Amino acid sequence: MGKGVRAAVIGGVFAVMVGGAGYGAFNIVSALSGDGGGVDGVAAGKRTGPPGEDEVKETSAEFFAAWRTGEAAEAASYTNNDAAAEQLLGAFADDAHIIDVNITPGAARGTTVPYTVKAKVVYGGKSEPLSYKSELKVVRGLTTGRALVDWQPSVVHPELKKDDTLVTERSATPPIEAVGRDGTELTKEKYPSLGPVLDALRDKYGEKAGGSPGIELVVRHAGDGAPDTPLLTLAKGEPGKLTTTISPSAQAAAEKAVERFAQSSVVAVKPSTGEVLAVANNRTDGFNAAFEGQAAPGSTMKIITAAMLIDNGVTSMNGPAPCPDTAVWQSQTFKNLTGMKANEGATLANSFMRSCNTAFIKLIDEKPLTGASLTQEAEERFGLGRDDWKTGIVSFDGSVPAVDGPDRAAGAIGQGQVQMSPLNMASVTATAITGAFRQPYLVSPKLDGRELAQARGLRSSTAAQLKQMMRLTATQGTAMETMAGLGGDIGAKTGSAEVDGNARSNSWFTGFRDDVAAAAMTEEGGHGGDAAGPIVAAVLRTGG
Repeated sequence: MGKGVRAAVIGGVFAVMVGGAGYGAFNIVSALSGDGGGVDGVAAGKRTGPPGEDEVKETSAEFFAAWRTGEAAEAASYTNNDAAAEQLLGAFADDAHIIDVNITPGAARGTTVPYTVKAKVVYGGKSEPLSYKSELKVVRGLTTGRALVDWQPSVVHPELKKDDTLVTERSATPPIEAVGRDGTELTKEKYPSLGPVLDALRDKYGEKAGGSPGIELVVRHAGDGAPDTPLLTLAKGEPGKLTTTISPSAQAAAEKAVERFAQSSVVAVKPSTGEVLAVANNRTDGFNAAFEGQAAPGSTMKIITAAMLIDNGVTSMNGPAPCPDTAVWQSQTFKNLTGMKANEGATLANSFMRSCNTAFIKLIDEKPLTGASLTQEAEERFGLGRDDWKTGIVSFDGSVPAVDGPDRAAGAIGQGQVQMSPLNMASVTATAITGAFRQPYLVSPKLDGRELAQARGLRSSTAAQLKQMMRLTATQGTAMETMAGLGGDIGAKTGSAEVDGNARSNSWFTGFRDDVAAAAMTEEGGHGGDAAGPIVAAVLRTGG
């Protein structure tokens, strides 16, 4: 759709059916400094404290009544942000094309008033009914003392966020029928967390897939380049068929796995090809953190750090990597997880599978390593941090900046300035076990002729050692409990990353089983095996 359409909101002729719902009192006061248009200004003896039952009922009814008659300014005057409210409420007729709206309030929960909207969308000779539920809150105006609707875009429609709009018009891109690698159709209904991914695929490949556009009511997001979210189809276009690399069985397992842990994301890839088999998110913000997340990966980063140590001749899988209780780097003291026993005679394999921080930190100052060595390993061997991945949709390519000072030591154990997404770490595992960097992709590059990123990959001896250390981690080390019961050739690496201000660390886990590699992250999920681990294990159990 055209991006120049004026801001739109739901509106029309509203018939408000205010029933006998009882409105109770609830302890809430607006944190906004503005009180709205204030019909009567600051009155003498203004009220204080939370709005009472009668005020909640009266204010919401007056707001609905003004909205019903199409009086945008009047309705906005009953809110605590009349400028924003009037803009949205006043633009509905031209852009959203929604008319004949009935609002039915439900029983109030304190100062929260739920309601059901039933309406009609009319455009281009087409008409379709629209129905949805939303809610508003009534708060106390700070300057006037009036009871006012706490203005949020979701008052208009629950899918609207700050600066979003509603628009009805002929689509700029045709609909798509996205199918998995086996030809099975992928829908938002069957795979809910694929919603943003499917929207992004349609936005980019709708015209290339060969369909014809229809007429839709959509949410037009404020962010630059963010694809529209369709809400209602008035006239179906002819969908074009778009084949993806998604495995429906792996996707179903990923969807179910992330449901167990809030703010979780997971990606699975096929190491032999780079094809993305599954991408799932369980987030409240709809953000595709699986592809676009940028967070410290914790000890999963030790896969890259171990490769750097081996490639530069510092040590080897069976070479020395002592694990003391503490390690000091430029006056900063690093420790291991509570309860880990020191082992001054540890090999790299032993320190890797136990995830000993101090072993890796003590080795990063060995010659010929420099502050740029980890960056070079990540970029040249693992294809990270160069902003050249072309997965088919927007993705983050990882970041491992060259640094000196305390962040050099922190980076070796996945903290400091290192940033990754689950997609990046799934790719790291795929590169580690095959020795070849194959850029992950969701749509074949043959469709649009895009060139996939290239990297040197690993020497066969380095890859063999990394794979064996990950096997040991899965069968004898920190991932043993999580990976128990999985057959085939398996390996893993756990991680946890501390984030300033968070009570618990982020949980990270990456692993492989035969020709499937997966990685997951759960915000404030604790240790790697606590949350991210079970997600990855569930996906690997299903396979590709």
